[in-house]
Amino acid sequence: MTSTAETPIDATLIGTVPATGSVTPLSGDRLIVRTDERLEIHDAEAFFSGTLAPTRTLRLPPCAAATPLPDGALVVAEGSRIRLIGPDGATRWELRHAGWHGGHRDPRPPGPPAVSPDGALISVLVPTLATGERAAILVQDGPPRHRYARDTLLLLDATSGDVRARRPIGAVASDATQRWHPDGSLLALSCWTAWYSWSTWWIEPRHDGLHIRGGTTMREVIDFLPHASRVLSIRRAEGIAYNDDRDELASHDVGDDDPAGLFDLGELAVDRDHDEFAGAYLIDHAHVLVTGRIYLPGRPVSVRHWLCDAVTLRPQGRLRYPVAVGGDVTPLGDGTWLTRDRSRLHHWALP
Repeated sequence: MTSTAETPIDATLIGTVPATGSVTPLSGDRLIVRTDERLEIHDAEAFFSGTLAPTRTLRLPPCAAATPLPDGALVVAEGSRIRLIGPDGATRWELRHAGWHGGHRDPRPPGPPAVSPDGALISVLVPTLATGERAAILVQDGPPRHRYARDTLLLLDATSGDVRARRPIGAVASDATQRWHPDGSLLALSCWTAWYSWSTWWIEPRHDGLHIRGGTTMREVIDFLPHASRVLSIRRAEGIAYNDDRDELASHDVGDDDPAGLFDLGELAVDRDHDEFAGAYLIDHAHVLVTGRIYLPGRPVSVRHWLCDAVTLRPQGRLRYPVAVGGDVTPLGDGTWLTRDRSRLHHWALP
């Protein structure tokens, strides 16, 4: 008897286009295509028709992270500064900060800045150099042996670059994920710190500062559910603490300490000790797509995708594709999503 999780759901192929970089959707039917050297902005309809003619191209410094604003400007985070570049290529403002820790690689920001839905505010994480040994973390193995205190979350005015609010965050992050609620009332911030896993906060920007409404540990934010104050997260087995090797989907009501809902992703596994569930993506208000790597005895590793209910978190079935797909998924915000097969992007919809 086939379980609900294995009920086949046929994904509908909308089209296929070549692509050399990662793709991120933008408001106004636009897309970002990012490579190591540049960032391109494309009209989504033209891009999916196969017309790969960017409306704007920006050369980026090594290891930089950039996010567009609604007016076409770009906020760029680099190793030791944040700046806003206008559509004409001129720098409108610049904010310098302590250099990011880098270990044996070039220092880089842990993630891109996040722009509020109305384009008025920019949330960005910056590092803090410690002045003493207390409450400091030695991040680099080799010289210079900088010690870092807690990172700081800044809320910047997008027009002027002025700091509207700042708050220390309990992390020294080497990876970070930010999500704004669609109405701009809340910000979810997840930071990954070596040996401590993920720390996540739900943050409310107010006129008197940044107020933490709650949060969770060991879990990374996925996204807010539209038209609700509920947020989704994923926990991955990391083996940092005793008996924490589990993968979970969770939903959270902002302000409550405990998750409102949990689903053990191990229920999707063939072998709980080896199968991995690394990705979860909100496709629309009703569906979460989960990706996993399944290790079947005597066979090559298999990448599988499941569709889960965004409210109950229970699996609805396993997606069946007519072409090969990997674990790289890009939700486009309209109920469709992209997968990558080498240098090709496949565009999918639910039946």
